[in-house]
Amino acid sequence: MSLPYLQPYFGLSNSLQTAQAAGGAAAVGGWVELARTTLSSSSNSIDITSLPDKRYYMLIGHKIPTGSADFVWRVGNSTIDTGSNYASRFSDNGGADGTQTSNNKLLSDNGGSTTPSIQLGYISNLSNKEKLYIGHATTQNTAGAGTAPIRRESVAKWTNTSNVIDTISGIQQESGSFASGSEAIILGWDPADTHTTNFWEELASVSGTSVTSLSTGTFTAKKYLWVQAHFTGGGNAEIQVGNGTIDTGSNYAWRNNTNGGSDAALTSHSKLFSFSANSATAGGAFLNCFMINNASNEKLAIAHTVEAESAGAGTAPNRGEKVGKWANTSNQINIIKMKDDNETQAYDTCLIKVWGSD
Repeated sequence: MSLPYLQPYFGLSNSLQTAQAAGGAAAVGGWVELARTTLSSSSNSIDITSLPDKRYYMLIGHKIPTGSADFVWRVGNSTIDTGSNYASRFSDNGGADGTQTSNNKLLSDNGGSTTPSIQLGYISNLSNKEKLYIGHATTQNTAGAGTAPIRRESVAKWTNTSNVIDTISGIQQESGSFASGSEAIILGWDPADTHTTNFWEELASVSGTSVTSLSTGTFTAKKYLWVQAHFTGGGNAEIQVGNGTIDTGSNYAWRNNTNGGSDAALTSHSKLFSFSANSATAGGAFLNCFMINNASNEKLAIAHTVEAESAGAGTAPNRGEKVGKWANTSNQINIIKMKDDNETQAYDTCLIKVWGSD
């Protein structure tokens, strides 16, 4: 069986995938960094202005709070729209949906948190249509592997149908503030792009056949990581991370949701995530994951998985939504491993790819 050629994706185009997978060497554009604001002192907002007109934006937010602070997005054309022109739908930790209509923000992480978070969002930016947003966020929660992180999934819209977005702000509306080091990064992609300065750089790409585990080996540590893993055959995969060597101790905590059911919180665990094909003869399983990788903070991750289950169109695949943390506050992740739970059942094929950026 031949190995699949995984490429970074989020449903845009083959040319985008090719550009990113080539690490910037291709003749077409991928996600390019348009703007970044990193706070050097405490503030209630992280502002980005004068964005070029791109068909899609990817939003990365990293909150380091002082006191109780949430992180939400506002957008606008020339100036930030602070009016009641937004509507959102969200779920925390797999709970029932909540909605906010005629509101003044696009929802991101859960409000009132005193611990760091990462938020990842996508906006479709067509001038004559309402601007649609998909977001995922995870918040560290109480420090240490004894407490699972918090997750939020959200969708939202900005109801403007006259202008494109050219200014974006991450704001907090609680009693605290954003501390120095908090950051907002806006990436852009457009079908007409031909740049080769892609934000995501390939750091590792490894594959194996008839093995019970697969390691990336050490790679250059970056502040933001994008990880994809795939396997066929076998029944289960566990993801572990480390610095120099894999951490096999009980230093992880994660939260898992399968097929929209109730979340399971797993603490003081020996793995960052687990996902399964559930059958040695199934079509395999695939994980897509983003991480914030600061040495002095717990490492936070947002992941989605698809598990093929039985082959054929007669069986629907399983979907998984996961957030996790590695409780290390001294080192950056520079090695990742995927393994069968007891390293006894071999994968037919397996693959890990890692991209990163500072």
